[in-house]
Amino acid sequence: MLPWIELATATAPGGDRLRLLRRGDEFSIRLQGGNELMNSRLGHSEEALATLALERLAGRPAPRVLIGGLGMGFTLRAALSVSPPGARLVVSEIVPELVGWAGQHMGAVFGECLSDPRVEVETRDVGAIIREAASSFDATLLDVDNGPDGLTRPGNDALYSEGGLKAAHRALGPKGVLAVWSAAPAPVFSQRLSRCGFEVATHTVRASRGKRGNRHTIWIGVRDGN
Repeated sequence: MLPWIELATATAPGGDRLRLLRRGDEFSIRLQGGNELMNSRLGHSEEALATLALERLAGRPAPRVLIGGLGMGFTLRAALSVSPPGARLVVSEIVPELVGWAGQHMGAVFGECLSDPRVEVETRDVGAIIREAASSFDATLLDVDNGPDGLTRPGNDALYSEGGLKAAHRALGPKGVLAVWSAAPAPVFSQRLSRCGFEVATHTVRASRGKRGNRHTIWIGVRDGN
C-alpha cells in the first residue's frame, strides 16, 4: 500500500494544527494527533447537506446561499450542481490555508468550482457573517467542526447554541433553510432548532455511497413565519 505523504500544514484558530496528506489520488486532512477530519473519498453526506437543503428552494431563480466550511468542497460542488445560473454561493472558511490547498494541492478534487462566477469565498468566521446578516440568505449550510454534539473547536459552540440558532433564523429570508451536518446524532439539537423557530426534519446519510461505513446526521430546518 502506498504511504501517506504530508503536503502541507496549517494552524486553525484555537491552535489546532491541521495536516494535509496524500496517498495516490486520495487526500486526507487530519489533526496533528492523527484524528481524520475529512477524506476525499468520503463526502456523500456533505453532498447531501447541499442537495437536501436546496431542494427546498426549488423554483427560486436567484437563491443566495451561505456555506459554512469549505473543507474538500463536497458541499460546494453539490450546491453548484443543483443551483440555477442566478444563484450566489458565499463560502466562509476560517482557515485561509485550506482555500490555498484547494488550488495548489487538490485541484483534481475541486475542479473549477472556486472559479465559478456564482461563488464568492470569504476567509472569516461564518458566525460573524450570520450575525451581520438580516434576512439576507435563502439557505445557510453549516458543515463546521463535527457538528453540535462533537466540537473540536470550543468557539464553534456559539453557532449551535440557542443564541446562535436565533441569529441564523434572523439571517434567513421567508421560508429560508438552515441545514446542519453532524458526525453523530444529537436529539437535543432537534428540540433546540424547534424552539428557535424552525420546522425540523432529520436525515441519516452514510459517509460513502456504498452500503457500509459511518452514518452522519443532517438537520434541515425551515424558517417558520414570514
